[in-house]
Amino acid sequence: MSPGSCGSLWLFGGPLMTSPLKRRQVLGLGLASLGTALVGPFLSDRVQRSAARAQPAVAARLVSRGGVADLELVAQATRGTLPGGPTELLTYNGRSPGPLLEVKAGDRVRLRLRNGLNQPTNLHFHGLHIPPSGTADNVFLTVKPGDSFTYDFTLAKDHPAGLFYVHPHQHGLSADQVFGGLGGALVVRGDLDRIPEVAAANETVLVLKDYASASDQNEVSLGMGRMLGREGPLLTVNGELNPGLSIASGGLLRLRLLNASNARIYRLALEGHRLVRIATDGGAIGTPEPLEELLLAPGERADVLVQGNQAPGSYRLLNLPYQRSSHMGMAAAEADPRTLATLSYSGAVTPLPLPTTLLPVPALPEPERTRQFVLAHAMGMGGMKHAMGAMGGGGMAMGMGFQINGQSFEPDRINTRVRLDSTEDWLIVNDDVMDHPFHLHINPFQVISRAGRPESQRRWKDTVLVKAGEDVRIRVTFRDFPGLTVYHCHNLDHEDLGLMGVLQIDGKAG
Repeated sequence: MSPGSCGSLWLFGGPLMTSPLKRRQVLGLGLASLGTALVGPFLSDRVQRSAARAQPAVAARLVSRGGVADLELVAQATRGTLPGGPTELLTYNGRSPGPLLEVKAGDRVRLRLRNGLNQPTNLHFHGLHIPPSGTADNVFLTVKPGDSFTYDFTLAKDHPAGLFYVHPHQHGLSADQVFGGLGGALVVRGDLDRIPEVAAANETVLVLKDYASASDQNEVSLGMGRMLGREGPLLTVNGELNPGLSIASGGLLRLRLLNASNARIYRLALEGHRLVRIATDGGAIGTPEPLEELLLAPGERADVLVQGNQAPGSYRLLNLPYQRSSHMGMAAAEADPRTLATLSYSGAVTPLPLPTTLLPVPALPEPERTRQFVLAHAMGMGGMKHAMGAMGGGGMAMGMGFQINGQSFEPDRINTRVRLDSTEDWLIVNDDVMDHPFHLHINPFQVISRAGRPESQRRWKDTVLVKAGEDVRIRVTFRDFPGLTVYHCHNLDHEDLGLMGVLQIDGKAG
């Protein structure tokens, strides 16, 4: 389905901005002018305003049976129960985050989405290698309020095991719906789970998500609003404030981490313990990587092992301060670490070893061509439909937005055309004063270098953080599925403000 064939698909069309801004120009702009340009109404003005009733208890985990996953997600506004949080949340099946979905490689997935919101929505199966069209990962379709749609696709038998992410991708509303509470984790079982040392570990999926507080009345207080990407002051794990985790002395704990926040970048550390990374976005890596801290941008995932090798007691999983803009006046890092969860020792077992090797990550073929994608701020007069729409259409005639290679997102324009089975290098250049996590749909990639420095080992990724002023080279082979899809910044406010492009994958001739 082409974007042009869906009249109700996109809230906003037409050019967003006309003049790209270099990093030095953005640094020179006054902070007040940048913030004011993009401040819009608070989220609650956009979500369903009808009375929300508490939903009956539903399964926190939905699992495939006999090679088929028959699942249903109901998107709706629900009364908020998070202490100090918003009075209303957007939920799947009454939960935020939504229920954990668990399938196996080779499964057929039939997932019915029922839209109980008062605005259109859809689903993106973030990280899955499935078709970008029809009833699979088709972000160009719309499910209208009151309607339902059944996503129906089959995972390849050799689909990598890993942690993936299901969330809305309705352009113009993606950030509002994710920041409002929509999204959840999806686990694909496979080879990684059968490695003996990994299988012996106790496993916990941790969905990291921040929320607005009940006292937040405007978007400027939420990470300077849409310009920087909204951050909420309430940091949760699986929808809870500071939940407890447990490990036995001598044991292994497998933490499966998903950053499901709209814009927040997490800098994670566990008191007294190393985080031993065994998997990234696209699945297992070749060799475990002991880390003192782990940076996780929106949309990124990581599996880490924790050894129970410290004195019995309690240890905090911390989010350390992180500066996400090179302009010190824009987004000051929080002054102190924040506690996300607390790990406590309970019992003892015979010490379990860490794995020494995992699964090989083969090198991709040499690229047939190299492309460059420059991410930047932009400024224009009167054409800023996204920002002006968020402001109610009044006030300023000039707004701030974002561009890739000098163009803001237009649904009817193909920005990049590639050939099925070809391999390319993409150089992602961040000519901006704030970090941008770059996400590619459908096909995983490998990071080749960062600022010209080669990576220490190959890893499968679908989202990579490109820091302000930095360039990152990625390599991707466009396998299996022709069709139309997108690439974009996974700070979802930035995506909705134009930092996205349309990718056409052409099938082989004949």
